[in-house]
Amino acid sequence: MAHASARQGGWLTGWDPEDEDAWHRGGHRVARRNLVLSVLSEHVGFSVWTLWSVLVLFMSPGIGLGFSPGAKFLLVATPTVVGALLRLPYSYAVSRFGGRTWTVFATAILLVPTLPALYFVQRPGTPLWVFLVIGALAGTGGGNFASSMTNIAAFFPRRHQGWALGLNAGGGNLGVAAVQLIGLVVIAVAGDTRPAYVVAAYLPLIVLVSLLAAWKMDNVDAVRSAPGAQRKAARHRDTWWISLLYIGTFGSFIGYGFAFGLVLQNEFAASPREAVGYTFLGPLLGAFSRPLGGWLADRLGGARVTFWNFLGMAAGTVVLIVAAGRDSFGLFVAGFTALFVLSGLGNGSTYKMIPAVFARKAEDEVTSGGDASAAFARARRLSGAVIAIAGAIGALGGAAINLAFKLSYTDAAGSGTPAFVVFLAYYALCLAVIRAVYLRRVPAPGLRAADTVKETSRV
Repeated sequence: MAHASARQGGWLTGWDPEDEDAWHRGGHRVARRNLVLSVLSEHVGFSVWTLWSVLVLFMSPGIGLGFSPGAKFLLVATPTVVGALLRLPYSYAVSRFGGRTWTVFATAILLVPTLPALYFVQRPGTPLWVFLVIGALAGTGGGNFASSMTNIAAFFPRRHQGWALGLNAGGGNLGVAAVQLIGLVVIAVAGDTRPAYVVAAYLPLIVLVSLLAAWKMDNVDAVRSAPGAQRKAARHRDTWWISLLYIGTFGSFIGYGFAFGLVLQNEFAASPREAVGYTFLGPLLGAFSRPLGGWLADRLGGARVTFWNFLGMAAGTVVLIVAAGRDSFGLFVAGFTALFVLSGLGNGSTYKMIPAVFARKAEDEVTSGGDASAAFARARRLSGAVIAIAGAIGALGGAAINLAFKLSYTDAAGSGTPAFVVFLAYYALCLAVIRAVYLRRVPAPGLRAADTVKETSRV
């Protein structure tokens, strides 16, 4: 790759992943090295982002931190909101400062929320507002997803981007399960009164990944995006329709990841060990199912897969309502685990809809006499911007889920059923949107209706 690119001022200039000769001569090794380190950084970021979903399970009067269920749900909602709001500026930052530079910063800054968390979870009587501030700082881990995805997309040719981005996103999502698994190990070894051990496990990882990123990653000039792409994307209705769908998929995944353990404690009086023991499996399966959702969307169409996925999520929510009414712990856990898997599938299929929708717009523009090269270049820029916007808005769905649970469990006799009914209604809304907007298209001249639906929903 040396003949096609050079390092200037810390940037890898002249990088062209579409150059077949350069790619096979060594470019693929550079791309994969950056991908591995990006996955590690995003994985640690997701773990710190969802750290409080585990720490709240340790909080009890026995260690001097006896907060109410509503206070705990508020605490886990706080990093969700901050992480969602940071996704847009993080996406821009990597195009301004470079992938290596921003990855080092975004990973190292995770020490800011973890060090005070380590200190204050060992201090009985610490007021709630202190933990809310620390939880807000933990939201920095949620922004890593946007910068990581933007950076990695620039290293791979289009034919490999689906695989690379799926692996990058799935590796990050695994951080949700990893932090819960660490919590389970801590409880099994040291009991449920040592939350500081969970935090301490991540301090050396943060330092190590920061140093590896500084040593082995690259800044690449291709990641620099055209100005105003996000503003232009915001003017498209499809941006907001897809964001609404992503609230239902990724919002469900991250919201349930934060809340599942607390729901088990409040719905079935589960102990911290029981709660953590059952909660890590769902996020684990959901992270692995995300690439499968993209794969299915490649073959069957993104809109079609997402539609059937929301039908499954609605059915899973009905199972939760029935299980809660019958006080069936096993059925409840099975229903929640199914929702994690389906939300992971939906994450992949919904993201696959984005390039398909804007490629369809480019096709219409070319059919009307527009320049093909300019039309498809514009579609790629808009797709990248919509990915950032939808990722940010979708993460806000996780906060909405935790706030819904907070309202449902306001008093000691509270139940999660009202929240589940709200989620069911939202999934029904998503089904209606997909059916009306993406599975019913007016055919363009010369295309049959079936062909139009296929081209709209397939990447």
